[in-house]
Amino acid sequence: MRHVIALDVGGTGMKAALVGVDDEGSADRPGEPPPLPGTPALLHQARRATGRERGPDAVVEEILDFAAELRAHGEERFGESALAAGVAVPGIVDARNGIAVYAANLGWHDVPLRRLLGERLGGVPVALGHDVRTGGLAEGRIGAGRGADRFLFVPLGTGIAGAIGIDGVVEEGAHGFAGEIGHIVVRPGGSPCPCGQRGCLERFASAAAVSQAWAEASGDPGADAADCAEAVESGDPKARAVWQEAVDALADGLVTALTLLDPRTLIIGGGLAEAGETLFTPLRAAVERRVTFQKLPSIVPAALGDTAGCLGAGLLARDLLNTTPTTPRR
Repeated sequence: MRHVIALDVGGTGMKAALVGVDDEGSADRPGEPPPLPGTPALLHQARRATGRERGPDAVVEEILDFAAELRAHGEERFGESALAAGVAVPGIVDARNGIAVYAANLGWHDVPLRRLLGERLGGVPVALGHDVRTGGLAEGRIGAGRGADRFLFVPLGTGIAGAIGIDGVVEEGAHGFAGEIGHIVVRPGGSPCPCGQRGCLERFASAAAVSQAWAEASGDPGADAADCAEAVESGDPKARAVWQEAVDALADGLVTALTLLDPRTLIIGGGLAEAGETLFTPLRAAVERRVTFQKLPSIVPAALGDTAGCLGAGLLARDLLNTTPTTPRR
């Protein structure tokens, strides 16, 4: 069975899969809902820790070893080696040259990851991608953005990033920084951001920012964004104030993005999106209040959850084989 290797490398853990090249639909997984139509077959899935406490060199070796184990598993189970590999990593990524330039949470600098993986995997082609853009690729092609010729994927997690999708391809930008919506300044002179600016969107509307604001407002240092959402649903006025501040900041940042990019679909993912309509109802209203001449896009929740990065890495690998990708309908 023809397949490729997909790796999604995070700050603490890695998700991986062997992804079918020809067939669609995931392998049976008892207790889980059926996959979306068009989803590549996940023939085998695995997870492991990155081991970042042992340093950046150990992380790279862990990635290479994991990929080699996946290759061996494919050979044993399916009788042939993987045809290609795709890997998504955090931080600054030079996808064109296959270099993981920098990742603060992994501690590496200028790692030629594509070359290293190609050598460990016997010379198969390897695609390297940025984690958010790779997840956005999957959401755009086979997830919540399916059928949209232009989309913007914005995951609200520890920070806020973005993926700009155009005709089934995610825009990287001239220097690999396209989509960094979290560093749009929405509150000039506001909280300092590690990027060096003040008042960046992610300082007000990320899951981490909401967690911090609610911990302070509630007096519970262990409270987080999920707790805030529950308190909003129960009618707590302090929680509603914290939540609305985040929603307003997010709407300000999104309208700036809409003005520049004019997407047909706006996909919101990440931890904060797990609040469902507690987030989406006020967010849609806040965006609608702010638009003037701009066309209001569909604002929808992400569909693929934490499998988006792995599925996206599989799509990157499949694209290397010149197979026909799942493209948006016009």
